[in-house]
Amino acid sequence: MTMSNDTTIRPFRVDIPQADLDDLTDRLARTRWPHPLPDSGWSRGVPLDYLKELADYWANGFDWRKQEATLNRYPQFVTEIDGQDVHFLHVRSPESDALPLILTHGWPSTPFEFRNVIGPLTDPGAHGADPADAFHVVIPSLPGYGFSTPVREAGWGNLFRVAQAWAELMSRLGYSRYAAHGTDVGAGVAGMLGMLDGERVSAIHLTGTAAAMPFGPAIELDGLSEPDRARAERFNEFQADGLGYLHLQATRPQTLGYSLADSPTGQLAWIVERFAEWTDPAAKRPEDAVDRDQLLTGVSIYWFTGAGASSAHATYEGMRAWAASQESAPEAAGDGAEHPPGPPTGVAVFAADTTIRSLLDTGQIAHWSEFDRGGHFPAMETPDLLANDLRGFLRRYR
Repeated sequence: MTMSNDTTIRPFRVDIPQADLDDLTDRLARTRWPHPLPDSGWSRGVPLDYLKELADYWANGFDWRKQEATLNRYPQFVTEIDGQDVHFLHVRSPESDALPLILTHGWPSTPFEFRNVIGPLTDPGAHGADPADAFHVVIPSLPGYGFSTPVREAGWGNLFRVAQAWAELMSRLGYSRYAAHGTDVGAGVAGMLGMLDGERVSAIHLTGTAAAMPFGPAIELDGLSEPDRARAERFNEFQADGLGYLHLQATRPQTLGYSLADSPTGQLAWIVERFAEWTDPAAKRPEDAVDRDQLLTGVSIYWFTGAGASSAHATYEGMRAWAASQESAPEAAGDGAEHPPGPPTGVAVFAADTTIRSLLDTGQIAHWSEFDRGGHFPAMETPDLLANDLRGFLRRYR
């Protein structure tokens, strides 16, 4: 990685120009809706009536300025790493001996996904928990997401490069030892941090992992426990019927990007469908699992920053890097070299997840939790469960 000479850490505030807000409202009002079809629920994607109502709320009921003020309560910064501006939240605990913890979001999300766990993690004493379990939290925006845009060159979809940048960021902040948590794409970043910065990473905690890569084989059901069988069936169903978004982002991000950059309604539908399919199965609609204003705050950030297109390009690059690693994996496994074990790993599995321990465990899993509620966005859906699990697991690795 080519390091920039500019290591300045610059304060950052979210400040969307009023002209951008007015443009959003105007575009939403002029949405060209498709002709209605007989009611098919969610089987063909986001229902027309549902999206019309949600888009109307985004235009006429949602208060961006109120949400912007909430976001700006958290100390935010930007620093250049390897030629790329990286935006991050950095909230220090009042407890001087708190453990530094870097949290990495996934797609389609932003670092503000974690805002409901920042207080419980940085100041557990104020939230009914033990002050000895406190963390200093660092929450970056993945390059190409949110305020880590625009991306200045190709290649930031490679998660190893992102992990290198995170290691540099933690060094730049003066943290010689830290823990890492990641979800979805961020789980991959967290795992790679343990590989490349293992001397400083005390432990890794993951959510939003999958039982197998989506383009791999279906999971065999024979021999699985009843809970694992249910997860495997959900995974196989997702693999057969839920990969349209991934195929597009992994093969034609440029073509898709025009729609996401030009139509806020298109960007809204693209993200909301993921929340409908990935949140707690007990939730009938996305906002039954995730606060509607918090959901629309994330969609708004994608819209204002143009991150719909750039995050799709990150998926394209990431999937190609993964495919290349799979091709080289057999050769690497037989290279005769001794590969040191990574840091201890904790995994939390929520109700909508498809993670199966027997398919994931490489011998490094030191902690495993399963919950009967929540889904792919636990920091938004069940922040209490996530914060408790992080505190309980990382207590041993301070």
